[in-house]
Amino acid sequence: MNAATNNIQPDMQNEPSSKSILIVEDESIIAMEIESRLQKLGYRVLAIAQDGEEAIAKVDELKPDLVLMDIYLKGPMDGVEATEAIRKKHELPIIYLTANTDEQTFQRAKVTEPFGYLLKPFEERELHTTIEIALYKAKTERELSKYRRELEDSLKERDTLIDKLQDALSKVKTLSGLVPICAACKSVRDDKGYWEQIESFIRNHSEAEFTHLVCPTCAKKLYPEIDLYPDEDK
Repeated sequence: MNAATNNIQPDMQNEPSSKSILIVEDESIIAMEIESRLQKLGYRVLAIAQDGEEAIAKVDELKPDLVLMDIYLKGPMDGVEATEAIRKKHELPIIYLTANTDEQTFQRAKVTEPFGYLLKPFEERELHTTIEIALYKAKTERELSKYRRELEDSLKERDTLIDKLQDALSKVKTLSGLVPICAACKSVRDDKGYWEQIESFIRNHSEAEFTHLVCPTCAKKLYPEIDLYPDEDK
Protein backbone atom coordinates (compact mmCIF):
# COMPACT_ATOMS: atom_id res chain seq x y z
CA MET A 1 0.00 0.00 0.00
CA ASN A 2 1.81 3.15 -1.13
CA ALA A 3 -0.90 5.58 -2.15
CA ALA A 4 -3.78 7.48 -0.58
CA THR A 5 -6.44 5.16 0.66
CA ASN A 6 -9.67 5.20 -1.34
CA ASN A 7 -12.10 3.79 1.20
CA ILE A 8 -12.76 7.03 3.12
CA GLN A 9 -16.37 7.22 4.17
CA PRO A 10 -18.41 9.56 1.92
CA ASP A 11 -19.95 11.49 4.81
CA MET A 12 -16.45 12.36 6.08
CA GLN A 13 -15.20 13.50 2.67
CA ASN A 14 -17.72 16.33 2.65
CA GLU A 15 -17.12 17.45 6.24
CA PRO A 16 -15.20 20.76 5.99
CA SER A 17 -14.51 21.00 9.72
CA SER A 18 -12.87 17.53 10.06
CA LYS A 19 -9.10 17.52 10.45
CA SER A 20 -6.89 15.69 7.96
CA ILE A 21 -4.35 13.10 9.07
CA LEU A 22 -1.48 11.28 7.39
CA ILE A 23 -0.69 7.80 8.74
CA VAL A 24 2.92 6.61 8.53
CA GLU A 25 2.94 2.90 9.33
CA ASP A 26 4.75 0.07 7.54
CA GLU A 27 2.45 -2.68 8.90
CA SER A 28 -0.55 -2.72 6.55
CA ILE A 29 -2.98 -4.38 8.95
CA ILE A 30 -2.15 -1.94 11.76
CA ALA A 31 -2.36 1.00 9.37
CA MET A 32 -5.82 -0.07 8.16
CA GLU A 33 -7.02 -0.49 11.75
CA ILE A 34 -5.80 3.01 12.66
CA GLU A 35 -7.43 4.40 9.53
CA SER A 36 -10.77 2.81 10.47
CA ARG A 37 -10.61 4.25 13.99
CA LEU A 38 -9.75 7.71 12.73
CA GLN A 39 -12.63 7.73 10.29
CA LYS A 40 -14.99 6.58 13.04
CA LEU A 41 -13.81 9.53 15.14
CA GLY A 42 -14.54 11.95 12.29
CA TYR A 43 -11.04 12.57 10.92
CA ARG A 44 -10.07 12.52 7.23
CA VAL A 45 -7.28 10.09 6.41
CA LEU A 46 -5.41 11.57 3.46
CA ALA A 47 -3.02 8.70 2.87
CA ILE A 48 -1.00 5.88 4.40
CA ALA A 49 2.75 6.08 3.90
CA GLN A 50 4.88 3.00 4.55
CA ASP A 51 8.36 4.53 4.80
CA GLY A 52 10.07 7.78 5.74
CA GLU A 53 10.72 9.07 2.23
CA GLU A 54 7.11 8.48 1.20
CA ALA A 55 5.94 10.25 4.38
CA ILE A 56 7.96 13.36 3.52
CA ALA A 57 6.61 13.38 -0.03
CA LYS A 58 3.00 12.96 1.16
CA VAL A 59 3.32 15.82 3.63
CA ASP A 60 4.67 18.09 0.88
CA GLU A 61 1.86 17.06 -1.45
CA LEU A 62 -1.19 16.78 0.84
CA LYS A 63 -0.45 19.27 3.67
CA PRO A 64 -2.18 17.29 6.46
CA ASP A 65 -3.23 18.86 9.74
CA LEU A 66 -1.47 16.12 11.71
CA VAL A 67 0.83 13.13 11.18
CA LEU A 68 0.73 9.81 13.05
CA MET A 69 4.31 8.57 12.71
CA ASP A 70 5.50 5.07 13.59
CA ILE A 71 9.01 5.39 15.02
CA TYR A 72 10.28 2.10 13.60
CA LEU A 73 9.92 2.04 9.80
CA LYS A 74 11.38 -0.29 7.25
CA GLY A 75 14.03 1.17 4.99
CA PRO A 76 17.01 3.51 5.46
CA MET A 77 14.98 6.23 7.22
CA ASP A 78 13.12 5.66 10.48
CA GLY A 79 10.26 7.74 11.86
CA VAL A 80 12.53 10.05 13.85
CA GLU A 81 14.59 10.96 10.78
CA ALA A 82 11.42 11.48 8.73
CA THR A 83 10.02 13.74 11.44
CA GLU A 84 13.20 15.82 11.51
CA ALA A 85 12.97 16.34 7.73
CA ILE A 86 9.27 17.23 7.89
CA ARG A 87 9.67 19.69 10.75
CA LYS A 88 12.34 21.59 8.82
CA LYS A 89 9.76 22.54 6.17
CA HIS A 90 6.38 22.32 7.90
CA GLU A 91 4.90 23.48 11.18
CA LEU A 92 2.47 20.70 11.93
CA PRO A 93 1.91 18.37 14.89
CA ILE A 94 3.43 14.90 14.74
CA ILE A 95 2.48 12.09 17.12
CA TYR A 96 4.76 9.08 17.45
CA LEU A 97 3.41 5.52 17.39
CA THR A 98 5.50 2.76 18.90
CA ALA A 99 5.21 -0.63 20.52
CA ASN A 100 8.46 -0.30 22.44
CA THR A 101 11.23 2.25 22.41
CA ASP A 102 14.77 1.88 23.66
CA GLU A 103 16.30 4.77 25.61
CA GLN A 104 18.56 5.93 22.77
CA THR A 105 15.68 6.08 20.27
CA PHE A 106 13.48 7.82 22.83
CA GLN A 107 16.11 10.52 23.34
CA ARG A 108 16.39 11.01 19.57
CA ALA A 109 12.63 11.23 19.27
CA LYS A 110 12.37 13.73 22.13
CA VAL A 111 14.68 16.18 20.36
CA THR A 112 12.23 16.43 17.46
CA GLU A 113 9.62 17.89 19.86
CA PRO A 114 6.68 15.60 19.02
CA PHE A 115 3.18 16.57 20.10
CA GLY A 116 2.55 13.22 21.75
CA TYR A 117 3.27 9.50 22.00
CA LEU A 118 0.94 6.54 21.57
CA LEU A 119 2.06 3.13 22.77
CA LYS A 120 0.64 0.30 20.69
CA PRO A 121 -1.83 -1.18 21.23
CA PHE A 122 -3.86 1.90 22.24
CA GLU A 123 -7.53 2.49 22.92
CA GLU A 124 -9.74 4.57 20.64
CA ARG A 125 -10.38 7.12 23.37
CA GLU A 126 -6.65 7.46 23.99
CA LEU A 127 -6.11 8.01 20.26
CA HIS A 128 -8.81 10.68 20.14
CA THR A 129 -7.58 12.52 23.23
CA THR A 130 -3.95 12.57 22.10
CA ILE A 131 -4.87 13.89 18.65
CA GLU A 132 -7.17 16.62 20.00
CA ILE A 133 -4.56 17.81 22.49
CA ALA A 134 -1.92 17.89 19.74
CA LEU A 135 -4.19 19.85 17.39
CA TYR A 136 -5.07 22.34 20.13
CA LYS A 137 -1.44 22.77 21.11
CA ALA A 138 -0.44 23.32 17.47
CA LYS A 139 -3.18 25.93 17.02
CA THR A 140 -2.08 27.75 20.17
CA GLU A 141 1.56 27.77 19.04
CA ARG A 142 0.58 29.18 15.63
CA GLU A 143 -1.43 31.96 17.27
CA LEU A 144 1.43 32.77 19.64
CA SER A 145 3.84 32.81 16.72
CA LYS A 146 1.51 35.18 14.85
CA TYR A 147 1.22 37.52 17.84
CA ARG A 148 4.99 37.42 18.30
CA ARG A 149 5.55 38.47 14.68
CA GLU A 150 2.98 41.24 14.99
CA LEU A 151 4.66 42.46 18.17
CA GLU A 152 8.07 42.42 16.50
CA ASP A 153 6.67 44.39 13.56
CA SER A 154 5.12 46.92 15.97
CA LEU A 155 8.42 47.31 17.79
CA LYS A 156 10.23 47.83 14.49
CA GLU A 157 7.70 50.50 13.51
CA ARG A 158 8.12 52.15 16.91
CA ASP A 159 11.91 52.15 16.56
CA THR A 160 11.61 53.63 13.08
CA LEU A 161 9.35 56.43 14.36
CA ILE A 162 11.72 57.12 17.23
CA ASP A 163 14.66 57.34 14.82
CA LYS A 164 12.72 59.74 12.59
CA LEU A 165 11.73 61.87 15.59
CA GLN A 166 15.27 62.00 16.89
CA ASP A 167 16.49 62.95 13.43
CA ALA A 168 13.88 65.70 13.22
CA LEU A 169 14.75 66.99 16.69
CA SER A 170 18.44 67.08 15.80
CA LYS A 171 17.59 69.43 12.95
CA VAL A 172 15.53 71.82 15.09
CA LYS A 173 17.48 74.98 15.88
CA THR A 174 16.85 76.60 19.24
CA LEU A 175 18.08 79.67 21.12
CA SER A 176 18.86 79.41 24.81
CA GLY A 177 21.14 80.89 27.46
CA LEU A 178 22.80 84.33 27.41
CA VAL A 179 23.18 85.97 23.99
CA PRO A 180 25.83 88.75 23.81
CA ILE A 181 24.37 91.69 21.85
CA CYS A 182 25.96 95.07 21.08
CA ALA A 183 24.11 97.91 22.83
CA ALA A 184 24.88 100.27 19.96
CA CYS A 185 24.54 98.44 16.63
CA LYS A 186 22.62 95.44 17.99
CA SER A 187 25.02 92.94 16.41
CA VAL A 188 25.20 89.57 18.13
CA ARG A 189 28.29 87.54 18.98
CA ASP A 190 27.95 83.84 18.09
CA ASP A 191 29.48 80.87 19.96
CA LYS A 192 32.63 81.09 17.81
CA GLY A 193 33.27 84.72 18.72
CA TYR A 194 32.12 86.29 15.45
CA TRP A 195 29.75 89.25 15.35
CA GLU A 196 26.83 89.22 12.95
CA GLN A 197 23.60 91.07 12.31
CA ILE A 198 20.83 90.05 14.66
CA GLU A 199 18.72 88.87 11.68
CA SER A 200 21.47 86.51 10.54
CA PHE A 201 22.06 85.25 14.05
CA ILE A 202 18.41 84.43 14.66
CA ARG A 203 18.05 82.86 11.22
CA ASN A 204 21.08 80.61 11.82
CA HIS A 205 19.94 79.49 15.26
CA SER A 206 16.20 79.02 14.75
CA GLU A 207 13.58 78.22 12.14
CA ALA A 208 12.40 81.84 12.00
CA GLU A 209 12.20 83.74 8.72
CA PHE A 210 12.17 87.53 8.34
CA THR A 211 10.16 90.03 6.37
CA HIS A 212 11.51 93.61 6.58
CA LEU A 213 9.19 96.46 7.49
CA VAL A 214 9.57 99.92 9.01
CA CYS A 215 7.97 100.37 12.40
CA PRO A 216 5.70 103.43 12.98
CA THR A 217 8.32 105.27 15.09
CA CYS A 218 11.07 104.85 12.48
CA ALA A 219 8.65 105.67 9.66
CA LYS A 220 7.96 109.09 11.17
CA LYS A 221 11.70 109.74 11.57
CA LEU A 222 12.74 108.51 8.14
CA TYR A 223 9.71 109.44 6.08
CA PRO A 224 7.94 112.33 7.84
CA GLU A 225 6.26 113.43 4.64
CA ILE A 226 4.59 110.05 4.13
CA ASP A 227 1.96 108.71 6.46
CA LEU A 228 2.75 104.99 6.32
CA TYR A 229 0.60 104.15 9.36
CA PRO A 230 -2.53 106.30 9.22
CA ASP A 231 -4.32 104.01 11.68
CA GLU A 232 -1.63 104.58 14.31
CA ASP A 233 -2.60 108.28 14.56
CA LYS A 234 -6.21 107.56 15.42
